[in-house]
Amino acid sequence: MAVAGHELPQITESTFSPNRTQFVAIEACLRAGLDPAGMMLLRHQTNAVYQLTTAPVVVKVVRPGIRHTEDVVKLVRWLAGQHVPTVPLLDVEQPMHLAGCAVTLWRYLPQDQAVTAEDIARPLLSLHSLETVPLELPQLDALGMIRHSIDASTIVSDDERAVLEEFLNGVGARLQFVETSRPRLIHGDPQHRNTLWDNDVHGAVLCDWESAVFGPVEWDLVTIEVHCRRFGFPSEEYDGFCERYGRDVREWSGYEVFRDLRELRMITTNARKSAPGTPQAAEVHRRIAQLGGDANSRWFIL
Repeated sequence: MAVAGHELPQITESTFSPNRTQFVAIEACLRAGLDPAGMMLLRHQTNAVYQLTTAPVVVKVVRPGIRHTEDVVKLVRWLAGQHVPTVPLLDVEQPMHLAGCAVTLWRYLPQDQAVTAEDIARPLLSLHSLETVPLELPQLDALGMIRHSIDASTIVSDDERAVLEEFLNGVGARLQFVETSRPRLIHGDPQHRNTLWDNDVHGAVLCDWESAVFGPVEWDLVTIEVHCRRFGFPSEEYDGFCERYGRDVREWSGYEVFRDLRELRMITTNARKSAPGTPQAAEVHRRIAQLGGDANSRWFIL
């Protein structure tokens, strides 16, 4: 068993793997006075997410280079005070900074029913209804993040890189003529897997706040639409979301531009995170080959 205070080797973007992040999660637990025995890996893509078996706690090890500072923790705690439905943080000093990663600890919420797109509408509308936010967060910079991901990817070929850059330039040119709503606090990546059911509040709550920024609500709304369409959720689910939220982003004049921008962000982010020769990389290559094609073709979720 590891001992609290153990020196861990630094993790980088290229070495962010389960056999390394598990030791970071163990160390974080020990520092928080928790028992990591029997800890289970729930997810390892954008971040590493572990569930404790000895306490109702989830440990998140954040990939190096992803913004997850004290500001994000402050945001979640402030949102809870504003009654915005969010997964609660554990009441310990955090984030911890270990081996080049930020680590946060959250209350585990047992999931006994699937979250639907319609369930996401209430917490998302609650977030978008906030008028003032006394916190410093960056502005949405989708174009900049896409360019960074293209440059940082180790799996795309020269031909694929040219395709991505051409598509990005085209979307960027069209984006200049899009009129959006005024910037406000948005989640940045609302979707089924970033929403959990909380039986204590009898409803869905948002999680995974690393992408929270100030930007137009249309970004969050098109994210829901893309996920429902690309990942095979029934069309009735998205219709239910629109009815409960009170808006269908497909009726907005800038929808197609934001749709293309959001899908390109999803492709390039996964191109940056995926290792060569993996199923994730194969899915990225498949998506790049489909760029500009059938907008209703099915994607496999990563």
